[in-house]
Amino acid sequence: MTDDATASLPETIELRTESQPVPYRAALAEMDARNAAIAEGTARELIWMLEHPPVYTAGTSAAADELLDPRFEVVAAGRGGRYTYHGPGQRVCYVLLDLKSRARDVRGYVHALEGWMIAALGDLGVQSFRREGRIGIWTQDVDGREAKIGALGVRLRRWVTMHGFAVNLAPDLAHFSGIVPCGIEEFGVTSLERLGLKVDSATWDRLVLARAGEFLAALDKPCGVEPACES
Repeated sequence: MTDDATASLPETIELRTESQPVPYRAALAEMDARNAAIAEGTARELIWMLEHPPVYTAGTSAAADELLDPRFEVVAAGRGGRYTYHGPGQRVCYVLLDLKSRARDVRGYVHALEGWMIAALGDLGVQSFRREGRIGIWTQDVDGREAKIGALGVRLRRWVTMHGFAVNLAPDLAHFSGIVPCGIEEFGVTSLERLGLKVDSATWDRLVLARAGEFLAALDKPCGVEPACES
């Protein structure tokens, strides 16, 4: 990652980017350990960008009947939400921040994460948006229907965040058919590739990091204090 990218982050936050897939269980263990160290004040906060080998992850609200075809490993993630797929071509951004030093507002944190995805996608010319009652970030697919392009999962422990968001650059979309993604049956999943955009992970990382300052600034105001929760 270039110096320009890291310049968007304060020195209190470590940036880690991976060029090779990281097994999901290994990432989960690393997040768990780093979360504890941040809470104890013995490690810096972390933004970690990576991809995983194919895996289905189950959130705390996952329903058994939404696992349609467990063709890949299934891992209990400990985050909120339901079933999600991770795999090559999907870029994940794990965010481990201490909200004690910011506004202690879970709703505002989630809203800021969503806004971060929307802003980065907008820099590619992709209009994306939130939808009431539907987790994730949505866009208009090539068939004119709304489809999910970004997933979101959050866990807090001792006010230190874990997990984060994932955006579909060019995954095998057939892999999502093994689950009901986030419990939403009536809408599909799309990717930048399906929308006609070829974006590699390094390019996407730069776009995300260029918007990191705005995301962090939004965390300093409780949700409901404008403009912290403007859509």
